[in-house]
Amino acid sequence: MIHFIQQSFFFFTVLRTYLTFSLMELSAIIISFFCCCSLITSGAQGSAHHHHDGGGDYVFRPTKLFVFGDSYADTGNVRKALASSWKVPYGITFPGKPAGRFSDGLILTDYFAKSLGLKTPVAYAWRKIGAKKLRYGMNFAYGGSGVFDTLWDLLPNMTAQIDFFENLMNESLYTKWDLHSSVVLVSLAGNDYGAFLQNGGTIQGLQAFIPRVVNQLAVNLKRITELGARKIVVTALQPLGCLPRATQLTSFQQCNATQNTAVQLHNLLLHQAVAKLNNDTKRSNIFVLDLYDSFTTVLYQKTDLKERLKFKSPLKPCCVGTCAGCFCGSVDEKGTKLYTVCSDPKSAFFWDSSHPTQAGWRAVYTTLKSSLEQFI
Repeated sequence: MIHFIQQSFFFFTVLRTYLTFSLMELSAIIISFFCCCSLITSGAQGSAHHHHDGGGDYVFRPTKLFVFGDSYADTGNVRKALASSWKVPYGITFPGKPAGRFSDGLILTDYFAKSLGLKTPVAYAWRKIGAKKLRYGMNFAYGGSGVFDTLWDLLPNMTAQIDFFENLMNESLYTKWDLHSSVVLVSLAGNDYGAFLQNGGTIQGLQAFIPRVVNQLAVNLKRITELGARKIVVTALQPLGCLPRATQLTSFQQCNATQNTAVQLHNLLLHQAVAKLNNDTKRSNIFVLDLYDSFTTVLYQKTDLKERLKFKSPLKPCCVGTCAGCFCGSVDEKGTKLYTVCSDPKSAFFWDSSHPTQAGWRAVYTTLKSSLEQFI
């Protein structure tokens, strides 16, 4: 216990140093903080997967993808006035301009959808404009959100996101069968912890807060199951101590072991909660996507694999602010850039202080494909 409190104190101290910014600066930073700080058309174009679920082998063809969570999965829900994801240079790799993704290009949601043989689902905020894409599913993830309220009421927490989806079901836009025959991606990348500490959470309360976060996540997963979902993929926390926001203290050379220790507690409790949910339903319909292991596998890769997962300076972000309090996308009153971008984003694992590049996400997803294929 004493060891945990000592580690937590350092964890809290480090975090506090990251949060001494003005409100305007925080509007972009906290959205990315800790995270952070997302279909088949018609017919049967989806990937076919053989799966055993007590009744023998059958072919599962996902028809849509539904997404809940935060900036690791958000493809454009946060308002343009609030998010750095709508500012240059975000989106320079794909689609060539800012499009609401917290990266230079494709993110976890895109790679996940593609592996299912589906198109990336439309963001909830753009559902009316992108009505033709509704058949691919929908993305309800908002960058900066958590299972609880974070720092702005404008960011719907996960419960509210599920409410949005249930309302669409009540309007018959989607049916229980749609959910039954689809895959759900749930991303939780740490915003609850950033908000807890920023709002005056104590060191003593941190240890008790982690189980609260996981318990609420479990409630959300159970609710999604009760709505009809048979295939739910939920992310474990990535190694927060390896995000550039944490490694900048060592010139992007070394991960913060203290922060990663706290992450491991979260992930342990998550695995236990998912095991209980699967046991209660007598079917293994929830799968934990191990971002912790996949991130560390890529970050510590010593040699090139056939998929070319190696990054020369994996902890160093591609896009960085050039002044105190500046961040990727910052400009002054005259519009002059207050950030720099590396010459080749494909050579960097991290895009900004919290999020992977398109190349980073591709490498991460490459390490996850085999385990996901076994589940789906």
